[in-house]
Amino acid sequence: MESLISCPSHRDARHTVVWSLKHFCVTVGLASALIGPWVHVQAQTPPPPAFVLGIEAPDNIRTLLERHLDLLRYREQNDLNDSELDRLMADAARDARDLVATLGYFSADVRIERQTTGPAMPRVLILTVDPGPPTLVNDVQIVFSGPIVEDAESAWQRQQIQESWPLRTGMRFSQQDWDAAKQQALRQLTTHNYPSGQVAGSSADIDTKEHLGRLVITLASGPRYRLGKLVVTGLQRHDAELVTRLARLEPGAPYAQTDLVAAQQRLVDSGFFDSAYVSLNTAGDPAAAPVLVEVREALLQKLVLGVGISTDAGPRLSAEHTHHKIPGIGWRAASKLALDRETRAISTELLSRPDADNWRWLAAAQLQRQQSAGTDISSQRLRAGRSQALERADRAIYAQYDRADSIDPESALPVVAQAISANYAVTLRNFDSTPFPSRGWGLGLEVGGGTTLGAEHEPYSRVLARALTYLPLERNTSVTTPGQDAGRLAVRAEVGAVWARDGAVLPSTQLFLTGGDTSVRGYTYRDIGVSRSNGVVTPGRFLATGSVEWQRPIMLNGRVSDWESTLFMDAGAVADQVQELRAKIGVGAGVRWKSPIGPLQIDLAYGLEVKLLRLHMNVGFSF
Repeated sequence: MESLISCPSHRDARHTVVWSLKHFCVTVGLASALIGPWVHVQAQTPPPPAFVLGIEAPDNIRTLLERHLDLLRYREQNDLNDSELDRLMADAARDARDLVATLGYFSADVRIERQTTGPAMPRVLILTVDPGPPTLVNDVQIVFSGPIVEDAESAWQRQQIQESWPLRTGMRFSQQDWDAAKQQALRQLTTHNYPSGQVAGSSADIDTKEHLGRLVITLASGPRYRLGKLVVTGLQRHDAELVTRLARLEPGAPYAQTDLVAAQQRLVDSGFFDSAYVSLNTAGDPAAAPVLVEVREALLQKLVLGVGISTDAGPRLSAEHTHHKIPGIGWRAASKLALDRETRAISTELLSRPDADNWRWLAAAQLQRQQSAGTDISSQRLRAGRSQALERADRAIYAQYDRADSIDPESALPVVAQAISANYAVTLRNFDSTPFPSRGWGLGLEVGGGTTLGAEHEPYSRVLARALTYLPLERNTSVTTPGQDAGRLAVRAEVGAVWARDGAVLPSTQLFLTGGDTSVRGYTYRDIGVSRSNGVVTPGRFLATGSVEWQRPIMLNGRVSDWESTLFMDAGAVADQVQELRAKIGVGAGVRWKSPIGPLQIDLAYGLEVKLLRLHMNVGFSF
């Protein structure tokens, strides 16, 4: 009879034992994984500090001592005995006096004592600081040495350094303010005429009894420098003459660091160079010091693809190709294709190299199909002339051919209008900074005259003027960032007029429409025009728009942030007769953000005429 219970063989028994050992190891491993971190944490619990330091002092002094007092480095050394701690306490008292003196308190009463504590408890030290009266500046002497003393043309520079000296008589002395004042004076000396200037000596004599300080600084100007020839490196495709014309640094001109920085920016903004660095070689002849220009050329050709969206025109696609040096003529060509909900356009522009006065020849062509106020308009434009672009002024003189194909809103018949004109445009800018201005103004003016083409030639003239100004309202002295206005008004205006015989047929591209993100918010893009009897809106001969916007920085943690809040009112009108102009008004509020690519504008506006709310978004600043 076969047994129902079988015992494992020796081989089976061995496998059973091995499995059991593995199971035991796994069990122990899991227990170790669970218990190990707890045991590790317990083992790593930090021991109590060697001592605890309490500081009794005014807030500014306590903050200074907590950051820089050398005694605090020894808190974790548990093997400190009492004699070593006594020595450190004596050193700490001297260290504290020296630190407090940097704030202008040279007669501070500093005491440090040890309090009795129980066994196994960290020792407690109390540092008490009574700063006493602060030291006030009693006298300031700014001494000049070198050619700046006798140079009559540098009198304004000496006066500027003296008048803008920040640490004046009667002010509290501190080492930080003293160092900052010396750095400012040196910067004002070396940024104009004297780049090798230096602080030849300085002293702060402190009367600890009277708590008065006498400050003396000696500024050695070194020789006065004038600009010499440009020494250009890094060129491959372009020549040094192009760099010279773009930099616009005249040999013999007095040295000014701002001029070199502006030249550097012009080179980068030209598009010919990816980077540029301009400096003065002070080792050369001061009367004609070489100007060192290091450039890295941009790619000969560049293709940029863009995707965007706006509340005016919806999604937007663009492609832009630039060729910096067309073979044969050496001009730059910039071609662009743009597609959005309202407009389809393709254009190209040719620009010659700048001459000595930064004037360039230009030739441009554009084909466009645009839906404007419910009407499709196909237009073509040719332009030829000259343009000049400077930091604060742009000018252009050009002849222009315009053609526009549209449908007459009254008769529903196709209309072809053509014109040729001569034009002059100028833009002046005086903003404190771009692209984030907080004060200043800009003015633009376009004037032109010409004649229509086709069966009848009708003369006409056209004017468009625009202005923008920022008016600071107040200065918030509690703001820690200097130079920031607590609020400002941005006031914008634009007027345009076309004069021609009543029956003259002008291209619609020479007439006016308004409305949208950058004109009259609360209305759709180019929605304000001349309303015809059938409800269609068409361009008109006269334009008037205006806007008042209150911009106020948003404070975060007591500081000016990159955000601003706005309240605004816009108004605009278009008509064929001046007396028929009727303003359409939009009011609203919004925010601004100083984004890396320029100001981001987000506005919610209410159009009083259409009684609708509209969201408006726009990026960038241009004038």
